[in-house]
Amino acid sequence: MSIIINEEKKLNHPYYKLMELRGDVLEAELNSWSRLNLVDWLCWNDRNGVYRDEDSLREFGNIVSKEEAIEIILRQITEA
Repeated sequence: MSIIINEEKKLNHPYYKLMELRGDVLEAELNSWSRLNLVDWLCWNDRNGVYRDEDSLREFGNIVSKEEAIEIILRQITEA
C-alpha cells in the first residue's frame, strides 16, 4: 500500500522541511538537532541504511556520531 503525502503536509513535516534547506541554513538546522534526531531522519530517509546504534554496533562495531550523521545528511540532501 502506497501512501501519498500531499504538498501541504510535506511542508509541515520537519523531515520534508529539512530537505528544502541548503547551505549554511541547512548546516545550522542540523547542528541544532540531537544525534538521535539525526539518526531518526537517516532511518526515515534511507530505510536500507545502518544507522541505529544496535544495528551499527553489530555491523561495524561503532555508532554513528553526530558529526558523521550531519555529513551523511548533507550528502544525501545535496546529491539527491
